[in-house]
Amino acid sequence: MKISVLGCGRWGSFIAWYLSRRGFDVYSWGPENDFSYQILKTTGRNEYVVLDEKITLTCDLEEAVTRAEVIVISISSQGLRGFMQRIMQYDVQNKVFVLCMKGIETGTGCRLSEVLVASGVSPQNIAVWVGPGHIQSFVSGVPNCMVIDSENDALKRELVDSFKSDLIRFYYGDDLIGTEIGAAAKNVMGIAAGILDVVCVPLKGPLMSRGAREVARLIKAMGGKELSAYGLAHLGDYETTLFSPYSHNRMYGEMLAKGQRFEKLAEGVATSEAMRLLGQKYKVELPITEAVYRVCYGEGDGEARCREEIGKLFARSTKAEMYE
Repeated sequence: MKISVLGCGRWGSFIAWYLSRRGFDVYSWGPENDFSYQILKTTGRNEYVVLDEKITLTCDLEEAVTRAEVIVISISSQGLRGFMQRIMQYDVQNKVFVLCMKGIETGTGCRLSEVLVASGVSPQNIAVWVGPGHIQSFVSGVPNCMVIDSENDALKRELVDSFKSDLIRFYYGDDLIGTEIGAAAKNVMGIAAGILDVVCVPLKGPLMSRGAREVARLIKAMGGKELSAYGLAHLGDYETTLFSPYSHNRMYGEMLAKGQRFEKLAEGVATSEAMRLLGQKYKVELPITEAVYRVCYGEGDGEARCREEIGKLFARSTKAEMYE
């Protein structure tokens, strides 16, 4: 199987590293002037992985796309639609797309698989690969569990059975809506967790419970299975996102509450805006998401905003714990 991994940041470089170790013929693509690509080109490594010599590193998008049977995409979720416009210039009719990304498009509320469909890719050729695990742990040999989901059951099973190893135990997903929304939403909860690490640590337990319940309501309203919120893509990823020092989203929330600036990508910021849109569209209450959105996009002292939003959450009217 010929695989091209498009995007050579921290997750993309790990995916290329992992799939090469599984014995696949792997190309790793990045923009020529991109810092991540230049580091790999110059040194053959980054702060996370050392690329095997069997991996072909390229900045030629046409070469990477046309030679591949499976195209894995790992870029910023908000850039996906524009990136697909470039990819669709080439013949991709029979190619499989695997999204190793967690996000929801702002402005539209589209899931990332929906962005691919709108770009002209058949739903039968799309899969998503999500779940817990940090690169730093994987490359140290610490195993974890992940999930691959698709509307195409045969494709999903082929990918899981081909990609599984002693390092990653894969599960077959059975709810593409829930898998995608859950995976994206956990980054919003990660920001909330980082805030609580500064303002009120004991609330991280309730955050896990109420956050998962909030996401479950949204998934159900969108036509997915609410139990998906309690699976690997969302609740199963909480330890990695809510507690890990490696989590960009948790660190973003922590630094925000301290009035500091986080320079790296935190997908949960844009996702809070997109989820807010979905909540309005489907008439679902998303109090934690709304609070994260206001904190991320508000002005003034970060810690003061964070404390104010926590106070608003506690001031909400009393409800049954599992209310719809």
